[in-house]
Amino acid sequence: MALSPTDVAQFAVVDTARAARVLSEVRSAALSGQRAPIAPRPVIEQSWDRMLRSGIDPEHDRRSGLLAPDEVRRRRESTELRHVMPVLREGLLSVADVAHHIMVVADEDGRVLWREGSPAVLRRADGLGFELGADWSEDVVGTNGVGTPAVVRRPVQVFASEHFVRSQTTWTCTGAPITDPRDGRLLGVVDVSGPLETMHPATLAWVDSVAKLAEARLRELHLASLERLRAVAAPVLSRLGGRALAVDRDGWTAAVTGMPYTNRMSLPKSLSAGRRWLAPLGPCSVEPLGEGWLIRASDQPAPRVDTRVVLDLSRPRRWSVTATGYAGSWSHELSPRHAELLYLLALHRDGRSAAGLAEDVFGDPGRTVTVRAEMSRIRRYLGGLLEHRPYRFAEHAEVEVLLPADPHDLLPHARSVSTPSLRVTSPGKDTSSSA
Repeated sequence: MALSPTDVAQFAVVDTARAARVLSEVRSAALSGQRAPIAPRPVIEQSWDRMLRSGIDPEHDRRSGLLAPDEVRRRRESTELRHVMPVLREGLLSVADVAHHIMVVADEDGRVLWREGSPAVLRRADGLGFELGADWSEDVVGTNGVGTPAVVRRPVQVFASEHFVRSQTTWTCTGAPITDPRDGRLLGVVDVSGPLETMHPATLAWVDSVAKLAEARLRELHLASLERLRAVAAPVLSRLGGRALAVDRDGWTAAVTGMPYTNRMSLPKSLSAGRRWLAPLGPCSVEPLGEGWLIRASDQPAPRVDTRVVLDLSRPRRWSVTATGYAGSWSHELSPRHAELLYLLALHRDGRSAAGLAEDVFGDPGRTVTVRAEMSRIRRYLGGLLEHRPYRFAEHAEVEVLLPADPHDLLPHARSVSTPSLRVTSPGKDTSSSA
């Protein structure tokens, strides 16, 4: 009977051993360059390709050193993931324990910060190096349920020999990314793992749904913090004339006066009190207020000078845009979608319509509503550096794009950069390109 990758996943429920043998043949054929009995699933095949290009040895473990206990504790106390551990435990842990799984929560660097569940499975995980403080990013240990979801930014189930490194092929793991609902930044990955005989295709939807509940909890906490700041700001703003607003430490708006409401202000990473220049308000005075800042805009016009914009796509999952002008420099971390859209605008300095961007990003020129919504969010922090009709960088913006050394590592989640005509490459070893 011929099997497809989907059939293998379903068949594993009733005959785990046979499904594992089929996938072992697929893995062996793929690594030796021979014809496989079935093609691996696209998400797995693409991950294997990344591993082969990066030089990961499929036959031997490659482990980084464990974080010291004090560093694990420090990361736990500083990550936003600490706020959703009750949600993750309630949604995953009781079922995982009964099903002989463990729940693993890793941060955005792939470092394991929490690991709970069946004691017997935890002991088996120790043998794989799946320990507290271990680095399970994809470029360290190969295709897996922690590192691969962090790269592709969607839930992934990795069963048996879909793992790239042989020592992990007796294992099944299912992970889903958890992102910050405020800005799309990756916070980490929640994963449910166990021996391969515990594999079930429904685990993917289960883990994904709990990850979404965790993101919803983060959204609730954010809204509650804005309500607290709004209560503090209301009497202060009522006494002020001119344009002013109260924002939290990340720039999210709690209240405004004398100006249209905007969801978010782009703030420098190291904002401090005093006279500052902030896009799009220009000269402002900044004062601490509750859990955020009181920002009062000046009526003094800002000078129109060239601004240098650096779109940094050189580091995996660490995309950012930095603007430098007469008033200093500020940076903003980018979500995968915003990184892709700004990359396309850097390529097309004459501009791109909403339909054109929809075609590039989704392969569907009709998805203009989604594109316009995302571009509206981008303009909230880039302000006057972006024009529209068509969307483009402003003429006074000097744009530079920093690319990864290996072109295959450029936005691996993005459809548009897989199109050769849209790919920017750098000559020699230079990793920057002026667009």
